[in-house]
Amino acid sequence: MHILNLGTLQVDEGWLLQGAGTGSKSSPNPPNQHRDLVLAAGLIDNPDLGLILFETGCAEDVDISWGAPFTDLFPRTVYTEDMKLPNAIKAAGYDIKDVKVVVMGHLHLDHAGGLEHFIGTEVPIYVHEEEFKYACWAVGTGADSGVYLGDYMNLTQLKWKTFTGARFDLCQGITLHHAPGHTPGLCIMQVNLEKEGTFIWTTDQYHVAENHHMSHPQGWLQRDQPAWIRSHHMVLQLERLFGARLIFGHDKETVDRLMREKEFYE
Repeated sequence: MHILNLGTLQVDEGWLLQGAGTGSKSSPNPPNQHRDLVLAAGLIDNPDLGLILFETGCAEDVDISWGAPFTDLFPRTVYTEDMKLPNAIKAAGYDIKDVKVVVMGHLHLDHAGGLEHFIGTEVPIYVHEEEFKYACWAVGTGADSGVYLGDYMNLTQLKWKTFTGARFDLCQGITLHHAPGHTPGLCIMQVNLEKEGTFIWTTDQYHVAENHHMSHPQGWLQRDQPAWIRSHHMVLQLERLFGARLIFGHDKETVDRLMREKEFYE
């Protein structure tokens, strides 16, 4: 299992942590704090399915794909050639054409933009049915505009594969768990490795470590807080049962540490 670094966004903490930057009587206008967020993806070489990609990062050209005001709200501050999805996969020893399955934890623009590389291919894109339906509704009606984009929600040239229920076993050792809250159909991915044990890719159930360590709910990006809390307790139970290590959606310190620790995990 390889961890891929696909760049860095910088955002206001109010998007990530409930109450961040809130004013008070004594301090009515506190300074806004900003955070660097890593864009991470996972690459798993599975003996049954072949090469599996978990999430895809942003589109390569966010100025065209996102446009204003989103490139101002969520500027991509670090993005080198080696952070482009095909190049990051190549650095891990593979080619993007080797990818046999793509798994999407959710379909926000900073996780699904790289689906542009799979348009017109036969690579299946696995996503929870609730997430797929919500993303189509959000794009089609503009009701949750901006966080989902129509350019990668391609209904005819991407090979969508949906699943339902609280749990979906992709293959032996890889399980997706429905964890609504941030979005209706978000799924975390549990990976049981032979030597290194269990890892859980939380995608944006947890943007940053504080969401998990301090049980601190998300900020402006959260859609359903009671559901998020229930999902939080589900993740805590899995973590306890399996002794799992967690890879948070955007926590730069966590991703940097794991990438320094080992080139890949077995």
